[in-house]
Amino acid sequence: MSRVPAIDLTRRALVAGLAGLTTAAPGRGAARAVGGTLLITHPAFARHETGAGHPERPARMRAVDEALAAPDFASLRREEAPLRGDVEEAILRAHSPAHLERVRTLGAVAADPPIHLDRDTVLSAGTWEAALRAVGAGLRAVDAVAEPGSGIRNAFCQVRPPGHHAGRERAMGFCLFNAAAIAALHARARHGMERVAVVDFDVHHGNGTQGLFWLDPDLFYGSSHRMPWFPGTGAASETGVGNVWNAPLEAGDDGGPFREAWSRRLLPALDAFRPDLILISAGFDAHAGDPLGGLRLREADFDGVTREIAAVAQRRCDGRIVSFLEGGYSLDALGRSAAAHLRALASAAS
Repeated sequence: MSRVPAIDLTRRALVAGLAGLTTAAPGRGAARAVGGTLLITHPAFARHETGAGHPERPARMRAVDEALAAPDFASLRREEAPLRGDVEEAILRAHSPAHLERVRTLGAVAADPPIHLDRDTVLSAGTWEAALRAVGAGLRAVDAVAEPGSGIRNAFCQVRPPGHHAGRERAMGFCLFNAAAIAALHARARHGMERVAVVDFDVHHGNGTQGLFWLDPDLFYGSSHRMPWFPGTGAASETGVGNVWNAPLEAGDDGGPFREAWSRRLLPALDAFRPDLILISAGFDAHAGDPLGGLRLREADFDGVTREIAAVAQRRCDGRIVSFLEGGYSLDALGRSAAAHLRALASAAS
């Protein structure tokens, strides 16, 4: 795999002034949420403690909760992320037994302060449950959209810790288990979906997902992201076996280059792949207000790309989409952006 040099900064080192950020106000919008969209979350996600000053913090869940308490989300179907009996079996489709055991063992002894796997990625007393429920949310969401009589067209998994940097053998970049990749492999193993796509608009490249999909032509990974930036991967020349599509953006890019990257490169490739299911790694740290990003997207950009992805899903896979919360570290911007994403999913499911 060709790579550009990794940026010599951890994600935490890029953060300044996070303590002064406010929680999100409830979102507003014209489109009314409908019952064809499922929201999956759980209070356990706020019990994954990352320590003072860490940007990937429990307040992120509260910010999204407040945004999605707006009246126009009243008819969302809502479920709690489960602890499933098949969750470890599902994890082992993507991750090695050694990686699973390391997270399990350290999670069993983690307390206060949290245990650091690296400078960015930590485990606390609540992490093991949160990590299992984050994976379980994705499994449940895939089951829901795959079931013909469920009435669910798409789903949003409001989970943490995030996942798209986690590779087969390694946790990194705040991520422990790669919930989107695990969900893709679950869709194939349990529901016979032969071709599954993950698309990713987090500001950071999903190196874990790319690595897990790299040699499998029936798995698609498409990503827009700032480059060069953490984790140092994501060049357009990184193509796997023709199934990986990267669209790097430059520092300071706004919605114009972002939307062009999707309309000219990523969406045509996704459409040509003809997926049976589309998964989204929905990171909102490319927002102009985010302290870790360096791009200048707005809520309208997340709304627009979600609607365009949904249009491909409608053509290719009966609208089936499962989305996972990844990044987003300005609480106010995170809440508004997640609400815009949910409105677009709900509109597509109506």
